[in-house]
Amino acid sequence: MSTNDDRHELVFPDAKIPVMPDRIQWISTKEASRRLGVTLRSLYRFIDEGELAAYKFGRVIRLKADDVDRYIESCRIAPGDLEHLYPPRRPGGDDEVAVDGVSGRDEVVADGVSGRDEEN
Repeated sequence: MSTNDDRHELVFPDAKIPVMPDRIQWISTKEASRRLGVTLRSLYRFIDEGELAAYKFGRVIRLKADDVDRYIESCRIAPGDLEHLYPPRRPGGDDEVAVDGVSGRDEVVADGVSGRDEEN
């Protein structure tokens, strides 16, 4: 067996087709769920719904690390996709920001309502 200059392909002297070495990195469902930051139950749902490819070898389920990385990138949120989750900006400028004197946290005040329950 001889190797060419690229060092990524193996060429067998009798073969006319270059052969790629097996470079698949298999990871467990536990590792995949850790990488995704989700529970095993959510991971199994992604697999069952066809969102993420998985392979069963006997009783063991494995995922390709590259597939998990691609899935993470496919879930990226594009700018502007979350506008429905927060109130629109007021036409005149920035929202007012008040500082909570007790905790020092910033909190947005809209129309004079702080969003916190007032203590009696």
